[in-house]
Amino acid sequence: MSNDNVLGNKTALFVSGLAILMALFQLYTSGFGRFPALQQRSIHLAFALILSFYIYPFSKKSFSKKWGSAINSLSSIGALLCCGNIAFVVYYVLYERAGAATNIDIVFGFILIILVLDMTRRIMGWALPIITLIFIAYGFLGAYIDIPYLRHSGMDLHRFISYTYLGTEGLFTVPLGVSATFIAIFVLFASFLVNSGVGDFFMDAATAVAGDKTGGPAKVAVVSSAAMGSVSGSAVGNVVTTGSVTIPLMKKMGFPPLLAAGIEGTASTGGQIMPPLMGAAAFIIASVVGKPYLTICIAAFVPAALSFLSVYVIVHFEAERYGIRGLPKKDLPKLWPVLKKRGHLILPIVVLVAMLIMGYTAMKAGFYAVISVVLISSFQKDTRMGIRSILQTMEKGAKAVLPIAAACACSGIVVGVLTLTGLGLKISFLLVEIAGGSLPILLLLAMITSILLGMGITTTAAYLLVAIIVAPVLVRMGVPALAAHMFVFYYAVISTITPPVALAAYAAAGVAGTDPFKTSLVGFRVGIAKFVVPFYIIYRPEIMLVFGSPLKAFTALIVSFFGIWALAAGACGFAFRELKIYERLILLVCIPFTIPPNLPWNIAAIVIIILVTLYLRISAKKEMGKAVKFAN
Repeated sequence: MSNDNVLGNKTALFVSGLAILMALFQLYTSGFGRFPALQQRSIHLAFALILSFYIYPFSKKSFSKKWGSAINSLSSIGALLCCGNIAFVVYYVLYERAGAATNIDIVFGFILIILVLDMTRRIMGWALPIITLIFIAYGFLGAYIDIPYLRHSGMDLHRFISYTYLGTEGLFTVPLGVSATFIAIFVLFASFLVNSGVGDFFMDAATAVAGDKTGGPAKVAVVSSAAMGSVSGSAVGNVVTTGSVTIPLMKKMGFPPLLAAGIEGTASTGGQIMPPLMGAAAFIIASVVGKPYLTICIAAFVPAALSFLSVYVIVHFEAERYGIRGLPKKDLPKLWPVLKKRGHLILPIVVLVAMLIMGYTAMKAGFYAVISVVLISSFQKDTRMGIRSILQTMEKGAKAVLPIAAACACSGIVVGVLTLTGLGLKISFLLVEIAGGSLPILLLLAMITSILLGMGITTTAAYLLVAIIVAPVLVRMGVPALAAHMFVFYYAVISTITPPVALAAYAAAGVAGTDPFKTSLVGFRVGIAKFVVPFYIIYRPEIMLVFGSPLKAFTALIVSFFGIWALAAGACGFAFRELKIYERLILLVCIPFTIPPNLPWNIAAIVIIILVTLYLRISAKKEMGKAVKFAN
């Protein structure tokens, strides 16, 4: 065996051991009590930094292995020193020196900021580091900008680094705190759940339920991706797992490749808005708005259901358009045998939700949910997890935390600049002034800003950016904090299917062998409801089931249902038959009148939508009758 191979094996063993150690740290602090904030977050960040340096290459070019290894080693030592200084030195003496930074602290802080930017660049590319660097540059140069809303009093290097490094207001602020506590344990839970075989269960169950329906394979994609996406938290990861089965099946049944890829990309993206896990984003929202995790899940359910209803309806109509029937029943798995074989794998989710309802903390519930996966999976020989499988799952889960930790750490630097310069408040004033105090215009500006900030980066990173920049503007205009954060979260999620940079659509295009940009356009059309549902959340917060009376919630649900139906038919251009342009326009024009809580407008819009739907149904039957008569 060559020296390179020995070194490679040793490095792989080191990485595996460190990832398992990180998983054990997160499990221990979830089950037996977390450390004080600075210690918990700095230890978590140290693990993430070192693992990232050894897993993700410094450069994708033909870079010398020797130099790459040296850089990784130096970076890891730097991460240990910088984070160790916070966890085991600063934490104990900071109060004694009244928060003052020493020269060593400034050096370590400067190095740690560089290391965090490099970690984020390695994992996620340049988009988020560049945004962070722009904010840092603004912090130092803002005093020289001759624009009233952007000018500030100035910021020097010592003040910036000490604020960012020596407390929980900058780099170690709430986002990294959420990553180091709630998100880490739930990503581990998702990893255990997936490795237990729950993905196969979701796919088989969805196939058994929807496989024989019109457009069966596409409906399987919608149902399975909704379930799987909530667990995995990665739109791209969801596409390449469920999509590797559903896209070829859709193509085989007659769906055009572009449409098959667009459906899968949209369905996989939507999984992140579907409770109970929502890809762990629910924990960030809960921490930012100060609401219990369970409240976030309840609030997210109806909007997510409306979004998937639209996709399901569009899929149905597209299948009718192309004359695609379901799969033969004889070729489908039976639901009861599927439930008997793997149905027990969803019990850990039941355990999780039950513990949250009983009042356990999210971390404690997550810890016991992980334990329950191991125990419950052992009920069947096919799903039983041995020691080797458990260690591999822990390693995989720890590695899955790295992109989230990078995004949270980087956004913490942005938070520090916003706080030091007062830019966050200035952006609020500026957007409100541009909107002229008009909420609809402000919402459109917030939507565009959220989508632009989310392009090319992960959902977690996108949400964190819009949560600290855009959401406070909506709150300032009187929008409830939960509604404001759900609004921007939706647009952060759908940035992955919004042209020109649409990561989930690009991944689906890779599986389907289609043009990425055209695929993103189809995904945009199929998932168009996700662009409208956030407006219902703002104007009809009752659909989140945590505001208003039951009667108002029911009214909001009915009105929004008709609006989403009209949107699906209008966007698809097919409802029982091909729609004429004026028929599509009538349906689409009705949608804005279902959004504000104006009863006369709502009733008028619903009546028109019902009449048009009945007309389309009757005329389609007449056309079909004529075609049959002509054929005979």
